[in-house]
Amino acid sequence: MTERPIVIEKIRIVDPARKLDAVGTIIVENGVIVAAGADALNQGRPDGATVIDGSGRTALPGLVDARVFIGEPGGEHRETIASASRAAAAGGVTSILTMPDTDPVIDDVAIAEFVMRTARDTALVNVFPAAALTKGLKGKEMTEIGLLTDAGVKAFTEGRKTLADPALMRRIMTYARDFGAVVMHETQDAALAGSGVMNEGLYASWLGLPGIPGEAEIIPLERDLRLAALTRCRYHAAKISLGESAAVVAGAKRRGLAVTAGVSINHLSLNENDVGQYRTYFRLSPPLRREEDRLAMVEALADGTVDIIVSSHDPQDADDKRRPFAEAEAGAIGLETLLPAALRLYHSGAVPLMRLVEAMTSAPAALLGLDRGTLKPGAPADLAIVDLDRPFVFTEDLIRSRSKNSAFENARFAGQVLRTIVSGRTVFEAAG
Repeated sequence: MTERPIVIEKIRIVDPARKLDAVGTIIVENGVIVAAGADALNQGRPDGATVIDGSGRTALPGLVDARVFIGEPGGEHRETIASASRAAAAGGVTSILTMPDTDPVIDDVAIAEFVMRTARDTALVNVFPAAALTKGLKGKEMTEIGLLTDAGVKAFTEGRKTLADPALMRRIMTYARDFGAVVMHETQDAALAGSGVMNEGLYASWLGLPGIPGEAEIIPLERDLRLAALTRCRYHAAKISLGESAAVVAGAKRRGLAVTAGVSINHLSLNENDVGQYRTYFRLSPPLRREEDRLAMVEALADGTVDIIVSSHDPQDADDKRRPFAEAEAGAIGLETLLPAALRLYHSGAVPLMRLVEAMTSAPAALLGLDRGTLKPGAPADLAIVDLDRPFVFTEDLIRSRSKNSAFENARFAGQVLRTIVSGRTVFEAAG
């Protein structure tokens, strides 16, 4: 069925891909943006259009989240593609890159195509699967990067794992370069991390918990950047959390390397003190760091050293979280809280709105080579209508994910998604 045209009038339009921040009109027909800007204010309405009064509201390109863990296939009790898409839609996220840490692992064309097919049949948002760097995520044998790229895979990653073998990483980077693929890597040296469960420091000592030193992140990051320089591949540091890591990335960029970096919204919003009295929803990987590191990550985001913000949505069921802190699984859900948590940085004046939105829309879309993350005419009509100032409390009853392990449970936010549109179809509308 063809969706009715949509006209959103008198709305503030923030579109970083066009450096546009202006009050105007958005016109959507056949799932595509026809017009979006002040020049469309008096353009008229298509016959039969649904007209929305956008006064006092802001339209953003649909968010592109480049780091989402989903249970399907194999862990559907934690999250399915369908349930993750509902959570994404509620958060204004219209495109997600799913990680290959499933059962079976997304390491060949058949499994990648299964995820794409399931998404087409069940998801409310666009789903793009990333594939593993190595077969079975075992760090031994490289996957078929060329075949997977031809099948539509947008990026390659070991998910939660860090590849230890530098010779294998060099070979993977070389193949990825030849196929124009992106290598996305989370850097945490398993041997250095050891049995650590939170940031190494005085607070970990007070709690009597084993710590993870910052060097566990920095050393493999520096190694990867040297290999990226050697191979000239497109390298993305998936999730950095330290001020020193940001400095390392900045140095690589100054040398002209084709490198980018991401940061989890958790590491922009929280610090190690939030662990409190062994609160397992705050056991994350990498661990929450010192306040000085959080502030350094905010600064790195503002100045462009860090390119994108991700939710690092990682659903874990109650049995895996309601354990002693050292035994709990790491990870938190985040699709629904990505935007409101990020907007705290805008309201505090730490990061300009244009830069903040860019890091969640056009920048990740460019990284992955997607025709998304913009409201320019001709683009797919993926957008979120937001009240930037509307206050709300993120209570458990608002969570649409199958898992409830949110690091922002009962958090107070200012900025709520009112409507999410994907390819011209409304997939979420807030109550009230």
